[in-house]
Amino acid sequence: MNRTALAFWLDSPSRGGIREAALPAPGPGEVLVRSLYSGVSRGTETLVFRGGVPESQHTAMRAPFQEGDFPGPVKYGYLNVGVVEEGPEALTGRTVFCLYPHQTRYVVPASAVTPVPDDVPAGRAVLAGTVETAVNALWDAAPLVGDRIAVVGGGMVGCSVAALLARFPGVRVQLVDTDPARARTAEALGAGFALPGDALGECDLVVHASATEQGLGRALELLRAEGTVVELSWYGDRKVSLPLGEAFHSRRLVIRGSQVGTLSPARAHRGYADRLALALDLLADPALDALITGESPFDELPDVMPRLASGEIPALCHRVRYGDPD
Repeated sequence: MNRTALAFWLDSPSRGGIREAALPAPGPGEVLVRSLYSGVSRGTETLVFRGGVPESQHTAMRAPFQEGDFPGPVKYGYLNVGVVEEGPEALTGRTVFCLYPHQTRYVVPASAVTPVPDDVPAGRAVLAGTVETAVNALWDAAPLVGDRIAVVGGGMVGCSVAALLARFPGVRVQLVDTDPARARTAEALGAGFALPGDALGECDLVVHASATEQGLGRALELLRAEGTVVELSWYGDRKVSLPLGEAFHSRRLVIRGSQVGTLSPARAHRGYADRLALALDLLADPALDALITGESPFDELPDVMPRLASGEIPALCHRVRYGDPD
């Protein structure tokens, strides 16, 4: 077997290229994976692509198998689905998910891959990392039967949260976004939709994922007294201001941060592997295909990434295809 691979690198802010990578033989307890698909999460990855990770967050923002350092050169990514070609017998031939960057083949510890359930197509499994973020957010949010909930921000994370909330019995869930085209996505996920000015108020819970101060301000406006905003947005190096001098204190509102890098305290006993396995199980729902809004071959990634970052290619999750998948 050819012991080299090809990997996508961010060479410098807003400019990437494909490089050859050495491919070691897998040792004991390791697997060699051939990539089928990887996913580009337009929020975090395009922020990295434009060089927007603050210096204070360089360590916190490292991906598990990242090479190089911010702002670049850096090999970054965390949504990869492939087939195990070499490794322990129980994994060889299995389709697996791994938090690995965009690369044609790679070697990692066997413990770093999670088998994809048989009822989950490999092309949909690239969403596992984002659905895992949504699972952690809902562990933090702890929604109740019959709650009135808004999800502000119809990006990849917000739509994943709305999709899971739509399964809760008796819940009124509304996806709120400035793009009217997100109405079709919300319908496919089983959620309601509204433009910001038309959103239903008196919410028990609002999940904010728009990464804008306008979105966070609107999230606060949609709450009932003593309601909670769960903040999922990653702002990078941008500052945001909030209307905390208005009714924030008198209405006893709450803003709570949630981030997938740390397990929710409410489910800390479950562990990271269990959370990811749950996310993959939830991907058996074909409605989640609505989150994959485009696809291109791996060798076009240097041209595609700038277009994703600029918004020229509108995307939730953009899927990268490697050769002819099984």
